[in-house]
Amino acid sequence: MTTARLDPDSIARLVGDAVTAPSMHNAQPWKFVFRRADDVMELHGDPERAMPRADPHHRALHLGCAAALFNLRVAAARQGLGARVRLLPDEAQPWLLATAAIGGPSDEDGDPAALHNALRRRHTSRFPFSDEPVPGALLDGLRSAARREGCRLTVAGDWHLETVLGLVRDAEHREDIDPLVRAETSAWASAAHASSGARRDGVPAGAFGPRSSRGPSPVRDFGRDAPAADRGWAVFEQRPQLALLGTRTDTRVDWLRAGQALERVLLQATADGLATSMTSQPLEWPELRWTARDPLDAMGHVQMVLRLGYGPQGPGTPRRPVADVLEIRE
Repeated sequence: MTTARLDPDSIARLVGDAVTAPSMHNAQPWKFVFRRADDVMELHGDPERAMPRADPHHRALHLGCAAALFNLRVAAARQGLGARVRLLPDEAQPWLLATAAIGGPSDEDGDPAALHNALRRRHTSRFPFSDEPVPGALLDGLRSAARREGCRLTVAGDWHLETVLGLVRDAEHREDIDPLVRAETSAWASAAHASSGARRDGVPAGAFGPRSSRGPSPVRDFGRDAPAADRGWAVFEQRPQLALLGTRTDTRVDWLRAGQALERVLLQATADGLATSMTSQPLEWPELRWTARDPLDAMGHVQMVLRLGYGPQGPGTPRRPVADVLEIRE
């Protein structure tokens, strides 16, 4: 590989693909620094976009940044380039989450380049899904996608599903009575700023989805404190198809592995024609997060709850300009 293959435009395209990743409340808590001297991309977490109430230990921030890291790997593989990743490479720089040496032929396991077409089609869908079950073969493929990143994906059975849905309702009640958590969520979801187009982050009103007309829904209602006109009402599926992504241990490295696994699973699901959303509310309360796991499963720590099914893909959400999140150093 020659340096000319990684000119500023090529670097910007890599990061432009990376930042299509999901993040908690679409906060986009990442910064990229490309070192042209050695063709290394640094991924940093942005503490100014942290959520001290809902994510005090920055677990969700790590997941979002790692999802962007996986997208970077997909984008590099698409260009036939390798991306040799190191997680937490420097103890003296806690916000330096990973480095990726870009260059040479790609030797990625599982051909992530094949997922490139799903990058910009993957959107979180807060709309009702149909009751059509996801075929077992597709679920097996999603489990395999998680394993490739060193994680485990478990599909919730009957009793486990009821447990998780109960935890979602419990988490929503806890948020309702905690004004600081509600204020933090509302800061990232405002019908006013979404319609004005002034911000390039957060959850716009068009992505709130409809209100549930029959009890609680399996998705977070960002419109509770940010009323939006014309949301409408809809009946959500009574028994959503939920899958839990987890790790054996719960270190920062585990979070970074889980974020990459999360994005690989979401992109594979999108490529398979599935709609997806994430149900993270119970995981934001430590006492509920532990209860979300299946005690009979080898998974030790749940990192994300995914909702899978057939329905609208959901609208795109705004992204910060690449120039705001990328620095190129000579």
